[in-house]
Amino acid sequence: MDSNKLYVTTDNGEEKEMEILFTFDSEQYGKSYVLFYDPKDPEATVYGMAYDEEGNLYAVESQEEWEMIEEVFEGYEDGQKD
Repeated sequence: MDSNKLYVTTDNGEEKEMEILFTFDSEQYGKSYVLFYDPKDPEATVYGMAYDEEGNLYAVESQEEWEMIEEVFEGYEDGQKD
């Protein structure tokens, strides 16, 4: 991910511009992940997806991966408070 923006297509076919919070790699799963949010959303829900070298996004399907992503995000939030 070279930019701080990415575009996702919603279930109803609408394309939305999202802002990248951060990216990280997981040696455990051998994947790269991106955490992002809609800057126009007042609740600022953070989303996570895996991505490949070409920037294609993939849904995270395993509970174990979600737990790892949540731990990384919590560490990020703790670092932002300091």
